[in-house]
Amino acid sequence: MTAFIVLGALLVAVALLFVVPPLLRRGSRPGTTRDAVNVAVYRDQLRELDADLRAGTLARDQHERARAEIETRMLADVGKEETPARSPRGSRAAALILGLAVPVCALAVYLAVGNLGALAPNAGGTTMAQHGMSEQQFEALVERLAARLKDNPDDAEGWMMLGRSYAVLERFGESAEAYAKAAARAPGNAQLLADYADALAMAQGRRLQGEPEKLVARALAIDPLNVKALLLAGTAAFNRNDYSGAVRYWQRILDAVPGESEMAQRVRTSIAEARAMSTGRQAAAPESKADRGRVRGVVKIVPELAAKVRPGDTVFIFARAEQGSRMPLAILRKQGRDLPAEFTLDDSMAMSPAAKLSDHPRVVIGARVSKSANATPQPGDLQGLSAPVRVGAGSVSVTIDTEVR
Repeated sequence: MTAFIVLGALLVAVALLFVVPPLLRRGSRPGTTRDAVNVAVYRDQLRELDADLRAGTLARDQHERARAEIETRMLADVGKEETPARSPRGSRAAALILGLAVPVCALAVYLAVGNLGALAPNAGGTTMAQHGMSEQQFEALVERLAARLKDNPDDAEGWMMLGRSYAVLERFGESAEAYAKAAARAPGNAQLLADYADALAMAQGRRLQGEPEKLVARALAIDPLNVKALLLAGTAAFNRNDYSGAVRYWQRILDAVPGESEMAQRVRTSIAEARAMSTGRQAAAPESKADRGRVRGVVKIVPELAAKVRPGDTVFIFARAEQGSRMPLAILRKQGRDLPAEFTLDDSMAMSPAAKLSDHPRVVIGARVSKSANATPQPGDLQGLSAPVRVGAGSVSVTIDTEVR
């Protein structure tokens, strides 16, 4: 992954060398047409689309629609009137704008179609700093974009980019707000509605019930083969034990992505699990809500650390298996102002249908106050763990009593 980041940085630097120096040299030259620059940009976009199609991250019909749209924009832009002569000051300003815009746009493209899991702070035990960018630097770029949108509130694409950026930072409430502004300006964009539903579900404790499901339904009404919307619809069905419904949604994904792609392989695995669950459910007696895997309790904080908690700090409450993987089986978000906080963790909060509370007899419950809203512990965070408890326990006590150093 580090090699990928280095290569990407080099490519951006090379692109800037082709664009920025000529702008700096053109201070007193007569105006020049934008055709060469436009054609180069649009060709790069077309190459990105073709690469996404080969990788299986973009369905063929989506690829064709996007390609047609880019070609239409290229025909409209190429051949326009020449631009007037630039002043040296104007050229320098344009160079500075491009110097910022090129890496930001590259980042936006990666957020839209790249492997976000590979950039996640806890992916493989790595951090953003190990990839060459600190979280503070990334946040600075995001805040610049947010400031620009205050002056350009009708920029739907900008709001979408901001929503994706906040999601990477795990600031899901702000991500959902940005997506809401984008959706108000582009209500017919199925991918936008699916991203909005995902961020909103994360903001409300990974729950798809309610408004997120309505957004997913709107997305599928616009594009019945939108992969993300189908994934979310299937997950929502799985979480309410509608396993046959989950299979129906996920099966449609296989019609939209290349059969040999990684996405198709993951979907087949989920379908197999849903079918197994459906078969087991039919063979067993109906399951009551009281029998479902859940853990209830309360999170407290010791008095000597209470003064270090701000009302807006993020509080993660999670369950992980007593033995084996440390990946959370269920996770819930609250805020510092909620402490002491009662909680209920259950299968609806699972990070993956393949790893649920009800699959484990005993778990450890943890709580962490995060100053940065980062899923990975950071110095200055406050945390605490329970002793192993039985799944189904209803009076678990978790005390936050340690500061991360």
